[in-house]
Amino acid sequence: MIVEFTVGNFLSFNKKATLTFEAKGISELTENVFTHHKQKLLRSAVIYGANSSGKSNLIKALDRMRDNVLFSVRLNSSDALDFSPFLLSSESENQATFFEVIFYVDAIKYRYGYEYNYTEIINEWLFIGNNSKTEKPLFIRTKEGIAVADKFEEGKGKEVSTNDNRLFISLVAQLGGIVSKKILEWFKNYNVLSGLQPKDYNGFTSTMLHKKLDGCNQSLLFFENLKLGFKEIKTNELEFNPLDIPDEVPKRLQLKLIKELAGKKEITLKTAHNKFDKKGNIVDIVFFDKDKNESEGTNKIIDLSGPIFDTLSLGKLLIIDELDAKLHPLITKHIVGLFNNPLTNTKNAQLLFATHDTNLLSTDLFRRDQIWFTEKDDFEQTDLYSLYDFNLPDGTKIRNDANIEKNYIRGRYGAIPFITN
Repeated sequence: MIVEFTVGNFLSFNKKATLTFEAKGISELTENVFTHHKQKLLRSAVIYGANSSGKSNLIKALDRMRDNVLFSVRLNSSDALDFSPFLLSSESENQATFFEVIFYVDAIKYRYGYEYNYTEIINEWLFIGNNSKTEKPLFIRTKEGIAVADKFEEGKGKEVSTNDNRLFISLVAQLGGIVSKKILEWFKNYNVLSGLQPKDYNGFTSTMLHKKLDGCNQSLLFFENLKLGFKEIKTNELEFNPLDIPDEVPKRLQLKLIKELAGKKEITLKTAHNKFDKKGNIVDIVFFDKDKNESEGTNKIIDLSGPIFDTLSLGKLLIIDELDAKLHPLITKHIVGLFNNPLTNTKNAQLLFATHDTNLLSTDLFRRDQIWFTEKDDFEQTDLYSLYDFNLPDGTKIRNDANIEKNYIRGRYGAIPFITN
């Protein structure tokens, strides 16, 4: 479970900004909150903001941190790091990017983070404990070296083996560290998806449906409840056939594809539709090729179902940029409801997503501490703030019975585009 994420000097984030899943002491929609080892956490959070305000950059930050942790050990000592600082300040472009995340692995709470530039990891740290007063360091890395606590025995003796551009936690995990492996596993267990490119994860969903993995039955019920027009989905596993390559593909590319895909298998999905006679009687069943014959919205729903129900069934974290793209507002609301409802989210999975769909801005769906906004200031820096923390011009907080959608569109909370005539 994620508790908090902080980013600084990354893309449009110059100053440090923190998004938290820690529930505030408010009474609305208590079902949207769960308790994990005496800490109250949110089941979901949504981010609003104008185009180019930084919504996607926050999600990219979570994705970048994940990739850095998981793939750090693959780097050669001379490889440059994937460094994307804030470029609109003469000071920040030469300073380090900051990532830190607070999370639970089972009953244990960790705070892990690091700072880096093009060539090296400048600082890195791992703390364990329930709060800032009782937490203790497992290791702290600075430019002077790496200090390892006795409680982190698995890190002892590995300090000198850590290249300047590699993360210590990743190296220790590769060398068999028990705690460090659990931390890397936590990073593996959150997925960052683009709502604009569902085909990037349709292979996962196809495999889940074909092999009937965790989440398969829930996905099929999901399709049935949404009444997408088809009565069932059939899967089939086929070997790659060179004849399936379109003739318009250049010959050179055809040869490359044949070489790379030879012997590999592909899972195809077909949707079953009823065929009717003039009187409305069902006379046959027609199978559609999912990708060719179904709408883009239906394809996205099917492709998203794998990550959604894998996350729900295993209690993981799912992060989606532009969740609402190509989806009807009621379907987006239904997906959010799957996470907010403890009856459908029994493992306390969490959802973070960015959207422009103001139909979701309702106190019937979200608490004030679940709604976040991104807005750029006069220096093109992204500011991140929640509706709960927002102060009105008279200094008062937002009421829990406010018409949030109406007030947001009117610009009362900021984070909207300003269009000049």
